[in-house]
Amino acid sequence: MRLSRFFLPVLKETPSDAQIVSHQLMLRAGMIRQQSAGIYSWLPLGLKVLKKVEQIVREEQNRAGAVELLMPTIQSADLWRESGRYDDYGAEMLRITDRHERDMLFGPTNEEMITEIFRSYCRSYKDVPKLLYHIQWKFRDEIRPRFGVMRGREFLMKDTYSFDLDEDAARKSYNKMFVAYLNTFARMGLKAVPMKADTGPIGGDLSHEFIVLAETGESEVFCHGDLVDMGAPGVDVDFDGDLQPLVDQRTALYAATDEMHDEAAFADVPADRQLTARGIEVGHIFYFGTKYSDPMKALLTHPDGKERAVHMGSYGVGVSRLLGAIIEAHHDEKGCIWPEEVAPFDLGILNLRAGDEAADAACEDAYGKLQAAGLDPLYDDTSERPGGKFATADLIGLPYQLVIGPRGLKEGKVELKVRRTGETHEMTPEDAVSRLAEGAFADG
Repeated sequence: MRLSRFFLPVLKETPSDAQIVSHQLMLRAGMIRQQSAGIYSWLPLGLKVLKKVEQIVREEQNRAGAVELLMPTIQSADLWRESGRYDDYGAEMLRITDRHERDMLFGPTNEEMITEIFRSYCRSYKDVPKLLYHIQWKFRDEIRPRFGVMRGREFLMKDTYSFDLDEDAARKSYNKMFVAYLNTFARMGLKAVPMKADTGPIGGDLSHEFIVLAETGESEVFCHGDLVDMGAPGVDVDFDGDLQPLVDQRTALYAATDEMHDEAAFADVPADRQLTARGIEVGHIFYFGTKYSDPMKALLTHPDGKERAVHMGSYGVGVSRLLGAIIEAHHDEKGCIWPEEVAPFDLGILNLRAGDEAADAACEDAYGKLQAAGLDPLYDDTSERPGGKFATADLIGLPYQLVIGPRGLKEGKVELKVRRTGETHEMTPEDAVSRLAEGAFADG
């Protein structure tokens, strides 16, 4: 993509109402524009990152055996009355009446709808287990939307729902999502720590929040330092095998948000491994048994011929929220530093003197060859001064900057800058193209 044709409305000044780094940088880098409180338009640069984050989430769900569908944003209030949640949900639910005076709502979540879909088609023990998910926009009318996409009213969410014969089988589904989440966040360059979460009136011990450590986190967290250093299980995990050891390895170590913190238990952690920090929730997994299947009559016939309510769980990831979390974890004073898997473009090509014959020719040659190699470069072919080009490239945080100008070309050289380290390398244009195509500087 040529920058002269792209829509990138960067801001030189930080908006006064943006309180945290991710909100400031998303506005300054032209990724989002606020339309009303907690509601944003996703501009081209932000949308490109959003789609990459969404795709990673999708790939890891598919790898774990979940099956994608798509449910509507507008739901019937009748389903929520069946479950008993319509009157209990509160003011965060946006309630709507259609032209026929039917009560509708903009879905804040989808437990009722997915239960209705499941019960319509699945009646036997032979129909489970099932893991169904979708990636869809949600709306929750937050009383105080703030921090940009970190706490918006409209947001993109991945929600998965598991259906199993009994609690033992449900734990296996739960473990699949637990492991899938570890892999998902690791691919985005995030170290997400699973922390025991409150299950509320439902009881049980199967609920975890996945927390990314960041100074601007919403809550204080306490954990064993080994959890932060522990790598993700990786792509070779056998999701049809026994995942309990992988889950036990992490849940055996202390980790809790301030709501669940037990000072006595934390004191048992060796002093040099006690970690206290701020955290951002990016995922929540939850086994809730028959909370919805009982009132909504989602029943399965068991091998003994008796009907019993299906056991369910839900597993959420804030897809749009993740962009804020990634920026909070990867930025410097100049701007964003995107990990390669989620970067909006693979690199930037900076023509330091657009209109110069040699510089134009070298940039066009590199641009064409990099595209032919399967990379997605953003070519800054504008007449902006070099200082402005450098500032924009740093702000939007592309992993690499290929800097081409007349002075370097006279010596047969171009400059390659690695954004995450600030390192620069001088080399011939041919070497730069080949090394970028080979991924010689890739994250690792």
